[in-house]
Amino acid sequence: MESTPRYFIPPDDHYFLLGPRGTGKTWLTQRRYPDALRIDLLDPEILRTLSARPERLRELLEARPEARQVVVDEVQKLPELLEVAHLLIEEKHNLQFIFTGSSARKLRRAGVNLLGGRAAQKSLHPFMASELGTRFNLEEALHLGMLPVVLAAKDPAEILRAYNGLYLREEVQLEGMVRSIGNFSRFLEAISFSHGAVLNLAAVARECQINRKTVEGFLEILEDLLLSFRVPVFTKRAQRELAVHPKFYFFDAGVFRANRPAGPLDAPAEIDGAALEGLVGQHLRAWCDYSAGNHRLYYWQTRTKVEIDFVVYGETYFHAIEVKNSGKVRPEDLRGLKKFGEDFPESSRWLVYRGKDRLLIDGILCVPCEDFLLQLKPNIFPV
Repeated sequence: MESTPRYFIPPDDHYFLLGPRGTGKTWLTQRRYPDALRIDLLDPEILRTLSARPERLRELLEARPEARQVVVDEVQKLPELLEVAHLLIEEKHNLQFIFTGSSARKLRRAGVNLLGGRAAQKSLHPFMASELGTRFNLEEALHLGMLPVVLAAKDPAEILRAYNGLYLREEVQLEGMVRSIGNFSRFLEAISFSHGAVLNLAAVARECQINRKTVEGFLEILEDLLLSFRVPVFTKRAQRELAVHPKFYFFDAGVFRANRPAGPLDAPAEIDGAALEGLVGQHLRAWCDYSAGNHRLYYWQTRTKVEIDFVVYGETYFHAIEVKNSGKVRPEDLRGLKKFGEDFPESSRWLVYRGKDRLLIDGILCVPCEDFLLQLKPNIFPV
């Protein structure tokens, strides 16, 4: 998996590259900028030295006058370094800074100087199916997810099980983000039942026996660590009374499976359905970030519970996508898409399902999930 080219196209100017651990930020910057001055803040000695004297960055750069790029890995470990970088950018116009990070929490909370708006913010996501090509396996993706660090491992399942522990230990616990790691662990399990569902924080709080305000704080931590995202309701030109709460997703189907408990009372089809919807959702989210046209991801639900799982809306595309974990297309599967088409006839409508046939029913294109994901590429939607 290490040789798999990524869709991400780096800007020519300074930028922040944010993404969860294991998405390949270090791998990408090492290959893109092999001669750069690299500052790895995960190295305890480097972090300790620069924490004591951030201006040492200037001295390191003076010793490498030939360097044209400076890559700072995991910049959230030492946000103060951005102040020094800002001064260096003002002085050296032929220098490019690239900052990677797996958490936006300290950068935002500390209110640090994000280079005076001179650096773009970019995202790196787990693999898209079309990046893997013939190596993509839908069943494997539904159980292990699409994280490069997991798929490249000799024992992917073991690495996936350890992934949550990495965050709990290195990010949440060591950074003092929560007072009780036990409460946060219970929250992770409880919130997994909301994956692919309209978010009800009161119900999550009752499930893990924590007050709602604490649950809201835990959810912010998940999002700050880039481990989850919320999908808002599509309300443009609304002709019906719509839902108001967002839907919740873990950023990767494998991470969802690692958190979601399963037992005799849990229907496998229910978990598989949530994993499938999340897998499509994470692909669409990556597509929006990698494509031109300022596209965003939404969902659509009326107060009478007529729902569309995803709406992609931007300057170029307007698509409604319903995801079904079934091998056949039933009339009721198309109900939401038909209603959406009545309100938005200019939209393209898709049913992504587990069958093998491509069908066109009442203007709705029904496509096998594997085909849909493999054809989804930046600036290109399946046809």
